[in-house]
Amino acid sequence: MAKIGDEQLKQLVEAALFVADGPLSKDKLQNTVLEGLGVSTQKLNKALDAIELDYRPRGIHLVQVASGYRFQSDDSLSPWLSKLWQESTPRYSRALLETLALIAYRQPVTRGEIEDVRGVTVSSNIIKTLTERDWIKVVGHREVPGRPALYATTKGFLDYFGLQSLEQLPDIEGFDGEIEDLFSMPTDEDAKQAEASISGDDPENKDSRKTAADGTPTADNVIPLRGAESQD
Repeated sequence: MAKIGDEQLKQLVEAALFVADGPLSKDKLQNTVLEGLGVSTQKLNKALDAIELDYRPRGIHLVQVASGYRFQSDDSLSPWLSKLWQESTPRYSRALLETLALIAYRQPVTRGEIEDVRGVTVSSNIIKTLTERDWIKVVGHREVPGRPALYATTKGFLDYFGLQSLEQLPDIEGFDGEIEDLFSMPTDEDAKQAEASISGDDPENKDSRKTAADGTPTADNVIPLRGAESQD
Protein backbone atom coordinates (compact mmCIF):
# COMPACT_ATOMS: atom_id res chain seq x y z
CA MET A 1 0.00 0.00 0.00
CA ALA A 2 1.36 3.41 -0.99
CA LYS A 3 1.92 6.03 1.68
CA ILE A 4 1.51 9.78 1.55
CA GLY A 5 3.07 12.47 3.73
CA ASP A 6 1.08 15.05 5.64
CA GLU A 7 2.00 17.96 3.35
CA GLN A 8 1.33 15.99 0.17
CA LEU A 9 -1.98 14.80 1.61
CA LYS A 10 -2.95 18.37 2.33
CA GLN A 11 -2.06 19.38 -1.24
CA LEU A 12 -3.99 16.46 -2.74
CA VAL A 13 -7.13 17.13 -0.71
CA GLU A 14 -6.93 20.85 -1.51
CA ALA A 15 -6.59 20.13 -5.23
CA ALA A 16 -9.44 17.61 -5.20
CA LEU A 17 -11.78 20.09 -3.53
CA PHE A 18 -10.70 22.78 -5.97
CA VAL A 19 -11.42 20.79 -9.15
CA ALA A 20 -14.57 19.00 -7.93
CA ASP A 21 -17.88 20.16 -9.39
CA GLY A 22 -19.59 19.91 -6.00
CA PRO A 23 -18.95 19.27 -2.30
CA LEU A 24 -16.85 16.22 -1.43
CA SER A 25 -17.55 14.14 1.65
CA LYS A 26 -14.82 12.38 3.61
CA ASP A 27 -16.06 9.03 2.31
CA LYS A 28 -15.93 10.33 -1.26
CA LEU A 29 -12.37 11.55 -0.79
CA GLN A 30 -11.23 8.28 0.77
CA ASN A 31 -12.91 6.17 -1.91
CA THR A 32 -11.51 8.16 -4.84
CA VAL A 33 -8.35 10.28 -4.74
CA LEU A 34 -7.14 8.82 -1.43
CA GLU A 35 -7.93 5.20 -2.21
CA GLY A 36 -5.00 2.90 -1.52
CA LEU A 37 -2.99 5.58 0.28
CA GLY A 38 -3.74 4.37 3.79
CA VAL A 39 -5.21 7.67 4.95
CA SER A 40 -7.16 7.28 8.19
CA THR A 41 -10.17 9.40 9.08
CA GLN A 42 -8.11 11.07 11.79
CA LYS A 43 -5.37 11.97 9.31
CA LEU A 44 -7.91 13.29 6.82
CA ASN A 45 -9.57 15.40 9.52
CA LYS A 46 -6.18 16.89 10.37
CA ALA A 47 -5.56 17.78 6.72
CA LEU A 48 -9.00 19.39 6.36
CA ASP A 49 -8.48 21.40 9.55
CA ALA A 50 -5.11 22.62 8.27
CA ILE A 51 -6.60 23.69 4.92
CA GLU A 52 -9.47 25.48 6.66
CA LEU A 53 -6.99 27.35 8.84
CA ASP A 54 -4.83 28.34 5.85
CA TYR A 55 -7.80 29.85 4.01
CA ARG A 56 -9.43 31.52 7.01
CA PRO A 57 -7.93 35.02 6.39
CA ARG A 58 -8.40 34.84 2.61
CA GLY A 59 -11.20 35.69 0.22
CA ILE A 60 -11.91 31.98 -0.26
CA HIS A 61 -12.84 29.64 2.59
CA LEU A 62 -13.15 25.91 3.08
CA VAL A 63 -16.64 25.25 4.43
CA GLN A 64 -18.58 22.14 5.39
CA VAL A 65 -22.11 21.76 4.08
CA ALA A 66 -24.57 18.87 4.11
CA SER A 67 -22.92 17.00 1.22
CA GLY A 68 -19.33 17.50 2.33
CA TYR A 69 -16.60 20.11 1.97
CA ARG A 70 -16.15 22.81 -0.67
CA PHE A 71 -14.38 26.07 -1.33
CA GLN A 72 -16.50 29.21 -1.55
CA SER A 73 -15.89 32.93 -1.65
CA ASP A 74 -16.35 35.12 1.40
CA ASP A 75 -19.96 36.33 1.59
CA SER A 76 -18.84 39.94 2.01
CA LEU A 77 -17.32 39.91 -1.48
CA SER A 78 -20.53 38.91 -3.29
CA PRO A 79 -21.52 42.45 -4.43
CA TRP A 80 -18.31 42.75 -6.45
CA LEU A 81 -17.90 39.15 -7.57
CA SER A 82 -21.42 39.21 -9.02
CA LYS A 83 -20.17 41.71 -11.62
CA LEU A 84 -18.27 38.88 -13.30
CA TRP A 85 -21.61 37.67 -14.65
CA GLN A 86 -23.11 40.15 -17.08
CA GLU A 87 -26.61 38.69 -17.32
CA SER A 88 -29.31 40.30 -15.22
CA THR A 89 -29.72 38.92 -11.72
CA PRO A 90 -32.60 36.40 -11.56
CA ARG A 91 -35.27 37.22 -9.02
CA TYR A 92 -37.72 35.25 -6.93
CA SER A 93 -41.01 36.49 -5.61
CA ARG A 94 -41.95 36.77 -1.96
CA ALA A 95 -44.54 34.03 -2.53
CA LEU A 96 -41.81 31.57 -3.50
CA LEU A 97 -39.66 32.49 -0.50
CA GLU A 98 -42.59 32.11 1.88
CA THR A 99 -43.38 28.70 0.39
CA LEU A 100 -39.76 27.62 0.77
CA ALA A 101 -39.68 28.84 4.37
CA LEU A 102 -42.85 26.91 5.25
CA ILE A 103 -41.45 23.72 3.76
CA ALA A 104 -38.12 24.19 5.53
CA TYR A 105 -39.65 24.82 8.95
CA ARG A 106 -42.72 22.55 8.83
CA GLN A 107 -41.51 19.62 6.74
CA PRO A 108 -42.84 17.25 5.72
CA VAL A 109 -45.78 19.36 4.58
CA THR A 110 -48.41 19.14 1.85
CA ARG A 111 -49.25 21.83 -0.66
CA GLY A 112 -52.68 22.21 0.94
CA GLU A 113 -51.13 22.78 4.36
CA ILE A 114 -48.90 25.49 2.89
CA GLU A 115 -51.96 27.13 1.34
CA ASP A 116 -53.81 26.99 4.68
CA VAL A 117 -51.00 28.94 6.36
CA ARG A 118 -50.46 31.47 3.55
CA GLY A 119 -54.16 31.89 2.82
CA VAL A 120 -53.62 31.77 -0.94
CA THR A 121 -53.11 29.12 -3.60
CA VAL A 122 -49.54 27.93 -4.16
CA SER A 123 -48.66 28.34 -7.84
CA SER A 124 -47.57 25.19 -9.67
CA ASN A 125 -44.65 27.24 -11.02
CA ILE A 126 -43.38 27.77 -7.48
CA ILE A 127 -43.34 24.04 -6.73
CA LYS A 128 -41.76 23.37 -10.12
CA THR A 129 -39.03 25.97 -9.58
CA LEU A 130 -38.17 24.75 -6.09
CA THR A 131 -38.05 21.16 -7.35
CA GLU A 132 -35.89 22.02 -10.36
CA ARG A 133 -33.51 23.91 -8.10
CA ASP A 134 -33.21 20.69 -6.06
CA TRP A 135 -34.32 22.57 -2.96
CA ILE A 136 -37.40 20.43 -2.28
CA LYS A 137 -38.56 16.91 -3.10
CA VAL A 138 -41.52 14.60 -2.49
CA VAL A 139 -40.76 12.36 0.49
CA GLY A 140 -44.08 10.55 0.79
CA HIS A 141 -47.84 11.04 0.83
CA ARG A 142 -50.24 12.06 3.59
CA GLU A 143 -52.57 9.15 4.37
CA VAL A 144 -55.77 11.11 3.83
CA PRO A 145 -58.23 11.11 0.92
CA GLY A 146 -56.35 11.98 -2.25
CA ARG A 147 -52.98 11.10 -0.64
CA PRO A 148 -51.38 14.53 -1.26
CA ALA A 149 -47.62 14.66 -1.71
CA LEU A 150 -45.44 15.56 1.26
CA TYR A 151 -42.63 18.01 0.54
CA ALA A 152 -39.33 18.39 2.37
CA THR A 153 -36.03 20.13 1.70
CA THR A 154 -33.01 18.39 0.16
CA LYS A 155 -29.26 18.27 0.65
CA GLY A 156 -29.12 20.64 -2.30
CA PHE A 157 -31.08 23.18 -0.24
CA LEU A 158 -28.64 22.83 2.66
CA ASP A 159 -25.63 23.05 0.35
CA TYR A 160 -26.89 26.18 -1.42
CA PHE A 161 -27.48 28.05 1.82
CA GLY A 162 -24.26 26.83 3.41
CA LEU A 163 -25.89 24.66 6.08
CA GLN A 164 -24.77 21.32 7.45
CA SER A 165 -28.20 20.44 8.85
CA LEU A 166 -31.68 21.89 9.40
CA GLU A 167 -30.71 22.62 13.00
CA GLN A 168 -28.64 25.52 11.66
CA LEU A 169 -31.69 27.31 10.29
CA PRO A 170 -32.41 30.58 12.15
CA ASP A 171 -34.78 30.28 15.10
CA ILE A 172 -38.23 31.09 13.72
CA GLU A 173 -39.77 31.88 17.11
CA GLY A 174 -39.98 35.60 17.63
CA PHE A 175 -38.55 36.30 14.17
CA ASP A 176 -39.89 39.60 12.82
CA GLY A 177 -37.43 40.36 10.01
CA GLU A 178 -37.81 40.07 6.25
CA ILE A 179 -38.44 36.64 4.75
CA GLU A 180 -35.15 36.71 2.81
CA ASP A 181 -33.25 37.20 6.07
CA LEU A 182 -34.16 33.66 7.13
CA PHE A 183 -31.85 32.32 4.43
CA SER A 184 -29.33 35.21 4.32
CA MET A 185 -30.29 35.92 0.73
CA PRO A 186 -28.50 38.76 -1.06
CA THR A 187 -30.56 41.76 -2.10
CA ASP A 188 -29.94 44.84 -4.22
CA GLU A 189 -29.69 46.82 -0.99
CA ASP A 190 -26.76 44.66 0.14
CA ALA A 191 -24.80 45.60 -2.96
CA LYS A 192 -25.58 49.32 -2.58
CA GLN A 193 -24.52 49.36 1.06
CA ALA A 194 -21.31 47.48 0.28
CA GLU A 195 -20.41 49.92 -2.49
CA ALA A 196 -21.25 52.87 -0.23
CA SER A 197 -18.89 51.53 2.43
CA ILE A 198 -16.03 51.71 -0.07
CA SER A 199 -16.95 55.08 -1.55
CA GLY A 200 -17.37 56.62 1.90
CA ASP A 201 -21.09 57.35 1.57
CA ASP A 202 -23.18 56.83 4.68
CA PRO A 203 -25.95 54.30 3.91
CA GLU A 204 -27.75 54.83 7.22
CA ASN A 205 -31.36 55.89 7.06
CA LYS A 206 -31.44 55.25 3.31
CA ASP A 207 -34.02 52.71 2.21
CA SER A 208 -33.99 51.89 -1.49
CA ARG A 209 -36.72 49.25 -1.26
CA LYS A 210 -39.86 50.46 -2.97
CA THR A 211 -43.38 49.99 -1.65
CA ALA A 212 -46.81 50.91 -2.85
CA ALA A 213 -48.94 53.51 -1.11
CA ASP A 214 -50.46 50.84 1.14
CA GLY A 215 -47.02 49.62 2.22
CA THR A 216 -46.99 46.40 0.19
CA PRO A 217 -43.89 45.53 -1.86
CA THR A 218 -43.86 46.58 -5.51
CA ALA A 219 -42.44 44.60 -8.43
CA ASP A 220 -39.07 46.23 -7.70
CA ASN A 221 -39.03 44.62 -4.28
CA VAL A 222 -38.63 40.97 -5.22
CA ILE A 223 -35.52 39.20 -3.98
CA PRO A 224 -32.58 38.44 -6.31
CA LEU A 225 -31.03 34.98 -6.11
CA ARG A 226 -28.20 33.25 -7.89
CA GLY A 227 -28.55 31.13 -10.99
CA ALA A 228 -32.26 30.51 -11.45
CA GLU A 229 -35.15 31.77 -13.52
CA SER A 230 -37.74 34.22 -12.21
CA GLN A 231 -41.03 32.76 -11.00
CA ASP A 232 -44.12 34.20 -9.39
